[in-house]
Amino acid sequence: ASTQASFFPELYRIPYINDTSMLCCSASHAISFIKVPLGVVLAIPPFNYPVNLAVSKIGPALIAGNSLVLKPPTQGAVAALHMVHCFHLAGFPKGLISCVTGKGSEIGDFLTMHPGVNCISFTGGDTGIAISKKAGMVPLQMELGGKDACIVLEDADLDLVAANIVKGGFSYSGQRCTAVKVVLIMEAVADTVVEKVNAKLAKLKVGPPEDDSDITPVVTESSANFIEGLVMDAKEKGATFCQEYRREGNLIWPLLLDHVRPDMRIAWEEPFGPVLPVIRINSVEEGIHHCNASNFGLQGCVFTRDINKAIMISDAMESGTVQINSAPARGPDHFPFQGLKDSGIGSQGITNSINMMTKVKSTVINLPSPSYTMG
Repeated sequence: ASTQASFFPELYRIPYINDTSMLCCSASHAISFIKVPLGVVLAIPPFNYPVNLAVSKIGPALIAGNSLVLKPPTQGAVAALHMVHCFHLAGFPKGLISCVTGKGSEIGDFLTMHPGVNCISFTGGDTGIAISKKAGMVPLQMELGGKDACIVLEDADLDLVAANIVKGGFSYSGQRCTAVKVVLIMEAVADTVVEKVNAKLAKLKVGPPEDDSDITPVVTESSANFIEGLVMDAKEKGATFCQEYRREGNLIWPLLLDHVRPDMRIAWEEPFGPVLPVIRINSVEEGIHHCNASNFGLQGCVFTRDINKAIMISDAMESGTVQINSAPARGPDHFPFQGLKDSGIGSQGITNSINMMTKVKSTVINLPSPSYTMG
C-alpha cells in the first residue's frame, strides 16, 4: 500500500464541471444532468511525439476536471519530465499532474491495473491490445498504429502524388502512426509515379539529426532489426528494390519496394521506418479489398481528380480517417482522430477527448403533483 501511495500522492480533484449542468422539467419530474470528471487519467504518449501527444491528453483531462498521471515513453522521458516541471513552476496544484518514469515491461501492469486509475489514454503499438485486455471496466482511449494505405487512380495529379508519398512515407523516417505505409497504385500510372518518387528520394539527406538530415536513425536497434526482417522477406519473395538496401546501426537509408505482393510480410506489417511498399492494382475494388483486409484501420488516402469517386472510395475504406489528395495526418487537434479494428478504441481530438474523460450524472426530482413549483 505504501508503494502504491507513492505513485498516486494526494491527487487533486475537481468535484464537477459547473458549466455543463442542464435542467429538464416535465409535469412529474425535474431532471438535472451534469458532466463530472472520471477521476484519475493515466496518460501514456509514444516516443515519437513525447510532448505533443502528452499535451493532447493532458489538456482535455484537466479541462474535464480530472487529475492525471503521466507515464512517458522510455525514449522520451527527459522531455516529458521537463514539461511536467514547467507545469509545477507555473503553479499547478500539488498532485494535479504526476509523472512516473520507467520501462513499460516493469511498471506497465502496475499502472494500468491500479485501482486508482479511472481512465487510460494510450498512444503506441500493440501493447495497447494487452492493456485493453487487463483494464477491465476502465474507459479506454487508444491509438495503436496502422498500415495506412494510399490509393492512386489513373486520373490523379502524379506530381502531387509523388510529393505526398515522399512526405507521407518518409518524414520522421517513417516513424509516424499516420505515415503512408503501403501504396496501392493503378498499373497504368505506376511506372511514372515510381520514377518520380525515386527522383525525390535520391535528394533526401541521410544522417544524424544534428546535421539537419531528412532521414535519421530509427529509435532502437530492435526496431531496425524488425525493419530489416521485413526487407529481407520481401527480397526473398521477389520484390523490386528501387534503391540498394543500406543500414548502419539504427540508420536505414530510404527504400522503395516495387512489385510487392500480398504474400510478403511488408504488405501487411507496419515497418515504422523509411521503407515503403508499392502494390500495383488493376481496379479500385482491388485496392479497397487490400485496404480492408488489413487488421489495421487508422487512416488512408485517395488521389484522384474525381471527387465523387473519391468519396465513394472513402466510404468503402475501413479507416478512421481518409484524406483526399493529401497524405494522412493527425490533426489539427480539434479534428476527430480515431482508428478502426486493431488501430484503436475511441476517438481523440479536443472535444471528443473531453467528452470521453467525463461521465454524465443525473439527479431526478420526482414532483408530488402537477402544482409543485421549483423554488
